Amino acid sequence: MGNVLGIQISCDALFSGCMNCARRNAAYVSQLEENLASLQTQLQKLIEAKNDVVVRVANAEQQQMRRLNKVQGWISRVGSVEAEVGELIRKSSEEIDKLCLGGYCSKNCQSSHKFGKKVSKMLQVVDILMGEGAFDVVAEKVPQPAVDERPLEPTIVGLESTLDKVWRCLEEVQVGIIGLYGRGGVGKTTLLTQINNKFIDTPNDFDVVIWVVVSKDIQLERIQEKIGERIGSFGNKSLEEKASDIFKILSKKKFLLLLDDVWERIDLVKVGVPFPTSENASKVVFTTRFVDVCSLMGAQKKFKIECLRDKEAWELFLEKVGEEPLVSHPDIPMLAQAMAKECAGLPLALITIGRAMGSKNTPEEWRYAIEMLRRSASEFPGMGKEVYPLLKFSYDSLSSDVLRSCLLYCSLFPEDYQISKIELIECWIGEGFLNGFEGMGVYNQGYYVIGVLVQACLLEEVGTNFVKMHDVIRDMSLWIACEVEKEKENFLVSTGVQLSIAPEVRKWRDRRRISLLRNKIVALSETPTCPHLVTLFLAINKLDTITSNFFDFMPSLRVLNLSKNLSLKQLPSEISKLVSLQYLNLSETSIKELPNELKALTNLKCLNLEYACDLYRIPRQLISSFSDLRVLRMLDCGFTADPVPEDSVLFGGSEILVEELINLKHLDVLTVSLRSFCALQKLWSSPKLQSSTKSLQLRECKDSKSLNISYLADLKHLDKLDFAYCSNLEEFNYVELRTAREPYGFDSLQRVTIDCCKKLKEVTWLAFAPNLKFVHIERCYEMDEIISVWKLGEVPGLNPFAKLQCLRLQDLSNLEKIYWNALSFPDLLELFVSECPKLKKLPLDINSARERKIAIRGEQRWWNELKWEDQDTLRTFLPCFESI
Repeated sequence: MGNVLGIQISCDALFSGCMNCARRNAAYVSQLEENLASLQTQLQKLIEAKNDVVVRVANAEQQQMRRLNKVQGWISRVGSVEAEVGELIRKSSEEIDKLCLGGYCSKNCQSSHKFGKKVSKMLQVVDILMGEGAFDVVAEKVPQPAVDERPLEPTIVGLESTLDKVWRCLEEVQVGIIGLYGRGGVGKTTLLTQINNKFIDTPNDFDVVIWVVVSKDIQLERIQEKIGERIGSFGNKSLEEKASDIFKILSKKKFLLLLDDVWERIDLVKVGVPFPTSENASKVVFTTRFVDVCSLMGAQKKFKIECLRDKEAWELFLEKVGEEPLVSHPDIPMLAQAMAKECAGLPLALITIGRAMGSKNTPEEWRYAIEMLRRSASEFPGMGKEVYPLLKFSYDSLSSDVLRSCLLYCSLFPEDYQISKIELIECWIGEGFLNGFEGMGVYNQGYYVIGVLVQACLLEEVGTNFVKMHDVIRDMSLWIACEVEKEKENFLVSTGVQLSIAPEVRKWRDRRRISLLRNKIVALSETPTCPHLVTLFLAINKLDTITSNFFDFMPSLRVLNLSKNLSLKQLPSEISKLVSLQYLNLSETSIKELPNELKALTNLKCLNLEYACDLYRIPRQLISSFSDLRVLRMLDCGFTADPVPEDSVLFGGSEILVEELINLKHLDVLTVSLRSFCALQKLWSSPKLQSSTKSLQLRECKDSKSLNISYLADLKHLDKLDFAYCSNLEEFNYVELRTAREPYGFDSLQRVTIDCCKKLKEVTWLAFAPNLKFVHIERCYEMDEIISVWKLGEVPGLNPFAKLQCLRLQDLSNLEKIYWNALSFPDLLELFVSECPKLKKLPLDINSARERKIAIRGEQRWWNELKWEDQDTLRTFLPCFESI
């Protein structure tokens, strides 16, 4: 009976389970219509929830935050479910038609059961996703690195022990402010850089490390700006408001503030920096030349940065001299040791003099050099007694007066100022320093001079196009120009010191060169008498008035720089009395017209009118009267001025201007903006203008739908090319270019900008520019491809964009292709894409941009919709993307 009963119970359970299963399966069919309605309702709620989350994410990303991975995963899953449900709903009417008997049965039970089961399961998935989508937080702040690495020589000699001492001091709770002091050129900045960089690899609990170069002309606003770059920009606020913002942020952080080159006490309270205490554990470390500044800054610890010991000095000197001189004669190693000792362990002197001796291969040269150092050493007065004569040795060792004059000239610019190489060379041309060469040879000479000064450690290169002077070298140069060689040079330099009034005119009288750059001078209301004045720098001020007789007594003036005075609207006609003038810079001013009297400046060689946007009147025959003009810069000149009078060369489509340019027989450098393709054709017809045009802007050219690209390809030295607001331009004519043999032209072209050429469809000619580095195309709404395979045709040996570093594409609503195949892009650093919704594929594959230094910036949605060559390519470039 027990066995029979057990079997009976098992059968009942089995029967019950079968019935439940049958009812459940039947429900898939009988409840199909109800489940479909619920699924649609729940899906709509899920979509609304997703949209709310997406809006929250977008708002957070606008505040430079990064969406959470779980949020992105949920959004992606919702998107997938949305597609699946859409497919089910699309098929639902067909399945519902199969139902019969009031929806309780089906004409195709297997099909309806399978479909109903899918609907039921999907309803469960939607409900789960709804529950998962209740996010309290959707994004997080993107953490900034605590410290930015700074460039540093690979080999540093003699600072190891001091670095260890300072490092141990940084770990002491009771020490908040540390001062590093010593003479110029001793290695203070190098030591501070080592401290900064050590935080990259050494575990620490600082939230942020901030580096600020202070310099002699201390400005609290500039210190605040540098702090703001690390902790967040503060916008256009007052000093006090910025200080408040800085204090609020830094009070919540453990920070290390590194201040380089402090010349006087900095009021940290006015800057907004909380005072370092044992409670907040923050630190301030600064460098200075003066021990009293350490006391004024409240340093709890101060370290004197000593000169190198003999062994260390010898190691550094050997490194800079190189092996060749030391093996060229058996006496030279001993002489080299003697010379290293004469440098007294000063690193800057060891480096500068070591490099200067690197080409001296005879013992006689070495003995003479040592004797020069020994003879000058006793003249060191204070700071100058120990530093300047050593540095002056490098100055004296320059091989010509031209090199020495060019070096002293650089001290006319403000401290830490990045000097444009081109601007510097053109000033030297005006001064007459560069002679004996014609055409571009004079520029080559200028670059050679800069190279010599850089190699002698008297100038420092900043990127490709700029140089700057180390502040010690600059001080030494001013010491030479104002004291040592006062009768010959006699400079008056007062730059970056916030002057609102020019120095008294009695101080101008015997000066040869005056620089008042980067001040706040509003008016020049007196009349100085300067019979010997050759150079006058008044740029980067707030000038609005120059008295009519200001230039009356400057008969020798050769170089005049009035640039970047945005309030200056008028020149006195008496400027015509500067009959010796050879360089005149009026760029970035608001001058409205040039006086006719300028025709008297017959010696003018360099005239810069770039970005003088309000300049509407340049009298006819004025430019052509400058018969000796070598450099004329007129890029973006006069384009906001309207209307332009008929007696101005800027009237019409620039044809009148080009006709005058053709008469300039000695012109070597031209930068110009033209308003018509007809004017471009005239320019092209002149061999002289073909070879002298360096930068060209074609702006508001509406006289043709097509442009023969050969007009541009034949401009042999064209470096920069801009198209702007050429609203009728539809295409470029390539016939002559495609049929020409290599080279095709454009060899010098490096930068191209095309903006608001709304009908332009492609720019295939870019493929013929082998040295392009920068391309920016914007607001060309009809452009559907950058380089067209149909337009390009079969051209062997082309490697488009082989040297491109930056490609920026913005607001190109129809753009679908950049190039039809993947490109190598070996030098590409940045690809920026914005508002190009149809661009679905980039010309990249696994072999593109092998160095992986590329940054791809664009909208997140655009990036998500991109199609890739394969998954390996996507994985390769995924870390390169930055959402904008």
